[in-house]
Amino acid sequence: MQEKSASERDDPPRTEGVRLEALVRPVAEALEANDVARARALCHDLSPPDLAGLIGNLPPETRVAVVAAMGEDFNVEVLPELDRSVRDQLIPALPHAVLIKAATQLETDDVAYLLEGVDARVREEILSALSRSDRAAVERNLEYPEETAGRLMQTDFVAVPPYWTVGQTIDHMREAVDLPDSFSDIFVVDPTYHVIGSVDLSRVLRSKRDIVIESIMDKDRHVMLATEDQEEVARQFERYELRSAPVVDADRRLVGVVTVDDVVEVIEDEADEDLRRLSGVGDERISDSVRQIVPARFWWLFVNLITAILASAVIKQFDATIEHMVALAVLMPIVASMGGNAGTQTMTVAVRALATGELGAFNTARVVLRETAAGLINGLAFATIMAAIVFLWFGSNRLGAVIGVAMVINLLAASLAGIFIPLALEKLGFDPAVSSTVFVTTVTDVVGFLAFLGLATLWLM
Repeated sequence: MQEKSASERDDPPRTEGVRLEALVRPVAEALEANDVARARALCHDLSPPDLAGLIGNLPPETRVAVVAAMGEDFNVEVLPELDRSVRDQLIPALPHAVLIKAATQLETDDVAYLLEGVDARVREEILSALSRSDRAAVERNLEYPEETAGRLMQTDFVAVPPYWTVGQTIDHMREAVDLPDSFSDIFVVDPTYHVIGSVDLSRVLRSKRDIVIESIMDKDRHVMLATEDQEEVARQFERYELRSAPVVDADRRLVGVVTVDDVVEVIEDEADEDLRRLSGVGDERISDSVRQIVPARFWWLFVNLITAILASAVIKQFDATIEHMVALAVLMPIVASMGGNAGTQTMTVAVRALATGELGAFNTARVVLRETAAGLINGLAFATIMAAIVFLWFGSNRLGAVIGVAMVINLLAASLAGIFIPLALEKLGFDPAVSSTVFVTTVTDVVGFLAFLGLATLWLM
């Protein structure tokens, strides 16, 4: 299985300064007109990431036509760059020859990514075209669950025994034909392939040939279990500033390596996923169809409808008070909106801290006290501002006091809800990024309306 050459990795993008948006319409029009030569010319100089972006922006029915138009010039490095939803739509429709070419040229982790989107029969046909060693490597990747280190890892790596000298190691790297084209770490293993250390490539090159590898290796090597969640892998890379990490199986034997370029993609994907989930759109992609996005959005909006009805039920209990003083209806949205925004601020910080492991039992009390203090201080500040505005607007000190106290109560409740709800959801085994927003908003709406209208009933009626 061929690795990307060093020159291919280091070449600057050939489409620097080119806006993909400007190419989408001309390429689509050329394909609709069956002008294959023009479509090929427009796409010819695009780098793999740019061509993948172009394919993702084209109408679904024209994506296969782009690959066909490129013919033998189609670079299979494009396929791993596709968004998951585009891949799932495109890969099953591609000629098997293209998939077999990709399987023989791409790295094992990229091949495993592509084979996720094909049925068992086609997968077997593609795997049968590989050499025995390459097939075993890909199947090893596919054995592990999605979004784990086992799926991220590359099965090509450099491993040497501790008793080798620097000279033996250099000669091995020069003569072996099955080594990766690009690597930065050499792993040191015992006879059972357990990792006992690693050596930076630059240190090997700076050492004399008769130096034993064991004497220059780093024994404090971070290893990743193949079943480790990719988010935890990314966290370890960030915490320890790793460039690569050995991946081991359940018996702690070396089976692959995860590199920093793979982890950068994971960090971006996880950040995007958390952002989408906070908005209630799950794993939705811009390339998804209407049929794919409507069901997920519907159920999220349905839950929001139920919580909105709950907040309206609170208001209904004070309809006589509102009828008596219309100003309350004018000011209610301000109390609820300020609480909602304050709760979202705290919740966003809490969800992100939980995702990165920065929030746990060891510092929960301190964070709760911090958020309580922040909510109280902001509540007092905005209570003063709103009391002054209400006095100037409606000429009522008592109404200003009501909204001021309600503001303090709601911002304090918002801060506490923003921290406790994500913590509780994670404790119960739910994803706080998905579920927190609706509950925090419900708390701020209910508490805000109840505090404002309740105080108005007590003090103004």
